[in-house]
Amino acid sequence: MARLILTLIWVLLPCLAQANTIYKCRKEDKVIFSQTACPQEFSQHKIEYQLGVTTEVDSDKKEILIDPFQALLNQKTISKEKLLQLLDGEIYRLKQENSYFEILRASELQKLERKRYWQNQEKNDPEYINEMSDINTHFNASLINNNAKIQQLSDRKTQITRETSTDTSKKPELH
Repeated sequence: MARLILTLIWVLLPCLAQANTIYKCRKEDKVIFSQTACPQEFSQHKIEYQLGVTTEVDSDKKEILIDPFQALLNQKTISKEKLLQLLDGEIYRLKQENSYFEILRASELQKLERKRYWQNQEKNDPEYINEMSDINTHFNASLINNNAKIQQLSDRKTQITRETSTDTSKKPELH
């Protein structure tokens, strides 16, 4: 039985190249393979196939997802130097994302301009103005959201830097 299941896995996995994760659902003596998570009454094993390697993990336990942004703001278990490094990395990533949003905005506005040109619309056409406004509103909201996160991270970084500098000034000098 086990050999049959393994053979079935090896036969199915190359066919499922796009879906590199399948679930083995087991209930008593029944075994079912699925591309979606198993129902509650089944025990679940997650089977991942990547670069010719198959791994099977018992995944009955629900994964607790931690928001990396909140983890950076609330982290107390790592050194302050490492935390500062992580904060700098996240700030850099958000700034890069802002640059990417500006590139996407320019591209979308360029597409809209081409569409307006080929449809012989005027620049004051209400449909054109509305679409341009929608694009700008979307990207402005994304930029505002990222800038707020950058500000929070910068404030936290400043707070940690201040704490670090006061900690070093309180240490007695050794002679």
